[in-house]
Amino acid sequence: MRLSDLINGDRTLNDPRLAALAAMGVLDREIAGLTADSRNVQPGFLFTAIPGTRVDGRQFIEDAVERGAVAIVGPEADADRLSLPAEVCLIPDDNPRERLARMAAKFFPRQPETVVAVTGTNGKTSVADFTRQIWRVLGHEAASLGTLGILRDGERSGPGLTTPDPVDLHAALQRLADDGVDHLAMEASSHGLDQHRLDGVMVRAAAFTNLSRDHLDYHGTMEAYFRSKATLFERILQPGGTAVLNLDIPEADRLIEIARRRGQRVLSFGTADGTDIQLLRMVPTPTGLDLHLLVLDRIHPVTLPLAGLFQVQNALAAIGLVMADMDEVDAIVAALAELRGVPGRLERVAETPSGAAVYVDYAHTPDALDTVLKAIRPHVDGRLITVFGCGGDRDPGKRPLMARAAAGNADIAILTDDNPRTEDPGKIRADARVGAPDAIEIGGREDAIRHGVSLLRQGDVLVVAGKGHEQGQDVGGVIRPFDDADVSRRAVEDLTGGVR
Repeated sequence: MRLSDLINGDRTLNDPRLAALAAMGVLDREIAGLTADSRNVQPGFLFTAIPGTRVDGRQFIEDAVERGAVAIVGPEADADRLSLPAEVCLIPDDNPRERLARMAAKFFPRQPETVVAVTGTNGKTSVADFTRQIWRVLGHEAASLGTLGILRDGERSGPGLTTPDPVDLHAALQRLADDGVDHLAMEASSHGLDQHRLDGVMVRAAAFTNLSRDHLDYHGTMEAYFRSKATLFERILQPGGTAVLNLDIPEADRLIEIARRRGQRVLSFGTADGTDIQLLRMVPTPTGLDLHLLVLDRIHPVTLPLAGLFQVQNALAAIGLVMADMDEVDAIVAALAELRGVPGRLERVAETPSGAAVYVDYAHTPDALDTVLKAIRPHVDGRLITVFGCGGDRDPGKRPLMARAAAGNADIAILTDDNPRTEDPGKIRADARVGAPDAIEIGGREDAIRHGVSLLRQGDVLVVAGKGHEQGQDVGGVIRPFDDADVSRRAVEDLTGGVR
């Protein structure tokens, strides 16, 4: 693709320096690829030098040029200090992240016909996958994209990133479209939105699940965290699109105001009267939940084969995202009966001969841990036991809050390591222990899980929280193979001689 086509219509075309380059024919050159990683540069590539908090891409401009970059996008302040070869041109831009995303959308122009996105602190992965599952039941070629990678037809591919790099994202969208996928549900993280990774994605509907403390090490304040997530509706969701909003959260009014200001249709979900998709009644059963839903003034009884109010809320959000594009309400609601849980999200992974169950869940924030333990409690006949930990190199303020959530909801709380990363695991546990001074503390995660399994009696439930689907544990910056589900299964097998 020609360089002029990549930047056509963007604000910097009026820059006199670009006008001079255009007059010289420099902008007519072909661009073979895009990247913000100089190590990926090949001859004919455009390199975007992004100033970062840990790594400054501007330090690698020379490396990119040596590898064959023919164009550089970078902050305008760099224009005068750089001494580039005559055959390499600089595209000045003070928001190179946004520029890269919009160029990626032009370089990879094809996307699935219907793309929806979901943001919020908790529930993004489940909402995206539930949406995919409902579409599949209704006969569409559908996929989901996010923390679990790309899910399609029960198969998983690609790296698990909540919101991928914009070049990788738009390349994936084009591959899916070329492969016949016409419906895609994707996760939108606060980091991804703040860093413009979703710019250029043609989002028809967007959902907001909830907001609770997370990522303050990056955003600084809850207000900044909310504002980043709200940009999904302010900047990404198209005017005339559908905003699927949870009326049960304090931020609902602000989100509705944003949506209406941008001419977006609002579909609300939750438990409050007047909600478009309302939960009227929920009765726990041994295999899930019997629900009565009021959807656009009509009552629908349905069985959801999943546990927990939070999974109901995720399912309601998914209903809204599907309804944004379809009018078949009866079929959409009926499809809930066929939903399957997402790997690592309150996933039942083992059972002792006495009937005690072991679940793993991704809950790694105070609110998520509180939610998942409250959700499983109605399904517990005996004691509720939880194994939990806190991540290193992340917001330390949430550690005692997580411990308090564990101790306040479980009969037995076992404090262990999560992903300590580069921090001292003992220090992390000490920070958390402030919120649960009576918790059992076992540093090794496998030892902690095995101890939890050893305590199980008939009617008990063990929830291993924090890592969910993850296949490794980050200790000292080194990823070691570790799977909560596999460890739990082996622990039950070793204890009882077999998993039932």
